Formats: sequence, structure tokens, C-alpha cells
Amino acid sequence: MRINTLILGAGAAGMMCARYCGGSTLVIDHAKAPGEKIRISGGGRCNFTNMYAEAKNYLSANPHFCKSALARYTQWDFIELVGRHGIAWHEKTLGQLFCDGSSKQIIAMLVEEMRKAGADLWLHTSVETVAQTADGYTVKLQREGQLQTITCRNLVLATGGKSIPKMGATGLAYDLARQFGLELTETRPALVPFTFPDGRFQPLAGVSLPARLSNARTAFDEALLFTHRGLSGPSVLQLSSYWREGEEITVNLIPGTPLYDLLREQRQAEGRRDLTTELSRHLPGKLVDFLAPQLGLKGRLADQSDGALSALCESLRNWHLLPAGTEGYRTAEVTLGGIDTDGLSSKTMEAKAAPGLFAIGEAVDVTGWLGGYNFQWAWASGHAAGTAIAAKS
Repeated sequence: MRINTLILGAGAAGMMCARYCGGSTLVIDHAKAPGEKIRISGGGRCNFTNMYAEAKNYLSANPHFCKSALARYTQWDFIELVGRHGIAWHEKTLGQLFCDGSSKQIIAMLVEEMRKAGADLWLHTSVETVAQTADGYTVKLQREGQLQTITCRNLVLATGGKSIPKMGATGLAYDLARQFGLELTETRPALVPFTFPDGRFQPLAGVSLPARLSNARTAFDEALLFTHRGLSGPSVLQLSSYWREGEEITVNLIPGTPLYDLLREQRQAEGRRDLTTELSRHLPGKLVDFLAPQLGLKGRLADQSDGALSALCESLRNWHLLPAGTEGYRTAEVTLGGIDTDGLSSKTMEAKAAPGLFAIGEAVDVTGWLGGYNFQWAWASGHAAGTAIAAKS
């Protein structure tokens, strides 16, 4: 069977690419349904983009690489597409846009857009071998127990990264990239919870609060969640992309709260009140009880000097912790690193050393922040490759 374009991966980037490739396009996936990561995202409502998405929200060895694709297919372009399909949405926080209904609406929209563009979709289909030919690629596929051979002019790597292996994530895109002379940058789990030894925070599991998490390179002000295994929540997931093993992190439990002044005021008004009782007005009670032995929290407000209150607030602003590691690819939302952008055209996503080979989405060394940024990269990179393929067809 000869076609113009074969897209490996029916995820966000692959389906978006198929929408623009033109006719004679086949999208394959080993899963039983397309868009599995879309389906589970955003608690089932799909955080499909971010109103403030721009290049500064992405990590890459080449921070300029994503600018072209993001500029040519913006969040507003995708919002317009969502609106055309009558999908209601809302902004949650920090520009994060979610479906009012279900993430399945986004999948159905992309499948319909592929259908209208003339693309075919094969599920339960896996790649056996890929070989380059004089005018394209020959790919042997295993489909429902039968071997099929596809020859194509263009081959698109859209199989994602290593995150969430229980959903079928593999390193296929990386293997094929190496096969055709593309380099890889270091890959790591990203947007992933931190773990700590010996169930350190188990007594606090389920407790959450606003916090600022930081290391030597950056800081994020968002919610912090304690878990049986360690720390999670948006602030933790964000910082994990900038963290390395053996590195200490700093937790500010009172960002934006003038706690010192508030405690001094209450010392005057309610001096007999227990210090921990007063702190529990500003922090979760379980957290105050957990910290009390470490920080020597005891006595009445009236017993606390200005120096003691200042030292307490300083400790709450600068809680230094050393994670043992992360939960790894098992729960990581995305993979940091991937196919080196130096080997790709930033305008077309085509490999410089292998004409007709394209790499898009999470497989590429472009990783966004939490909050819809990675989906926007999928839409933008898929659009870039798809329109480039259509232009040369």
C-alpha cells in the first residue's frame, strides 16, 4: 500500500498534523482508541491550551526553537476551532482552559477534522520495521495479527515520550530518530511529584495549601499537596522540570501573607491564645501539628518575643527539603528532553538529515509548563509539520 504520509501516533500532535497534511494520509496507533492522553487530561476535562502560552513557558536545549511554530498556530487558533465545534469551555486559573463537558469532545473534534481532511485511522496497529528508500520510507506494520507494508513519501514521528508507560508509552520515536541520524538530548520525567524516604509526609497526606516552591533556578507560586509518598500539586509539578537529583528545594508556606505583623497584632489582642491555635488560622491544623516539634511551637502568643516570631516566620518562608527523587515516568505528565531540535527545521519540523521525516509533539526536546502548554505545543508542532507536508505534495 502506497500513501503520501504515514503518521505514527494518534495523540494530540499526530491528529492535528493529519488535519493539515492533505489526502493520502494514514494515522496509526497501537492503542484501542485515539487520544488516550487527551482523554485522561485535566481530570477528564482536558486542559487543552493556555491563554498566555508563549516561548518562555517551554524548556529546551534551544529555547528559540518553538517560537516559529507557536507564532504560526496560536492558542487563539485552537480556541477558534473548539468554538466552531460548539465545545463549551472555561478558564480555571492562570489562563488554563478546560472543557465544560468532557475531554472526549476534543478527541471527537480531532477525529472529525481528520476525517474531513481525508485521513484514515488504524488502531491496534504497531510498527515492526522502518527503512528509508530513494523516495521515502517503507514501514512494516502489525495490524490485527497480520503484517502489512506501507510505503510513504513522508513519515511523522508523533508517538510521544516515555511518560505514563501503563498507557502504552514507549521510546519508539527516539529509536527511529537515532536510526535516521538524529541526536537525542537527555530524557527525564517532568511535571512529576517528588518522593521522600520513610513516608515522611504520610501524616499530612491530603493536606494542601498555597505555597511557593523554588530552587536555585526558578520559583513557582501555586498549590502544594502532601501525599503518602511525598509532595505533589501544581507548584511541585512545575518545579520538578527544573530539579535534579541531590538538589535541595525551598518551600515558602506563607507566600504573600504578612504573618509576622498578624501575629504581633494578635499578641496584643489575644495574648492568652496558644501559638499553635493562632497559626492554625493561617495554615492547615495538621501541618501546624506536624511542624510544632521541629520549630519548637509552644506556649501562648504573649510568651513570644518579636525575635521569636520573626524567626518562626523565617522558618515558614524557608523550609529546606531534600527530595529522594520523583515518582518517575509512571506518573509524569510529560517527558523532558527528546529529539534534539538542532536536527530539525523549526518552521517545518522536518529532519535536516532525513528528508520526509518529521518529529512533533512530546517526542521533541520542547517541554511546556503545567497548564495546557504541552497541548499547545502539540497543536502548533502538528500544524507546522502538516502544512509543510501539504505544501510540498
